[in-house]
Amino acid sequence: MSKFKFRLATLLRLREETRDERRAELAEAYRVDDLLQQQLEQMDQQRRTLVERCRKAVGPGSVDVDLLVEAQRFDLTLKAHRKQLEGQREQVAVEIERRREVLVAANREVRVLEKLREKQSQRHREEENRREAKQLDEAAVLTVAREMVR
Repeated sequence: MSKFKFRLATLLRLREETRDERRAELAEAYRVDDLLQQQLEQMDQQRRTLVERCRKAVGPGSVDVDLLVEAQRFDLTLKAHRKQLEGQREQVAVEIERRREVLVAANREVRVLEKLREKQSQRHREEENRREAKQLDEAAVLTVAREMVR
């Protein structure tokens, strides 16, 4: 029985490598998004800490106006930085969606070739089974013919 050889194996391997690269690119975009999300969470924590310090500063007793002014400036800085990070996250979300679509297309290209390989392999097996059955039939006919000659 001859071994099946997929003629487009090299193309399939190249498409699989491309798909794997696209998968890695998408994973990298998700890592960037996670990093930005962590930065936003840290910034939220800083703002909560700042609010708590301001509450303590305006409690009973003397009020430290300089601390409040400094806290307000820092809060404005944090808000601006937060807005910038949110903008970056929006851009990353667009990039994630683009990379996801590219990965879907790459997966589709690989699946098409895999299905073709499977169909060709199945046809090869069927043809090999037919050849084998034909050889067995011929052998049986020869055996019967030999028996009849005796």
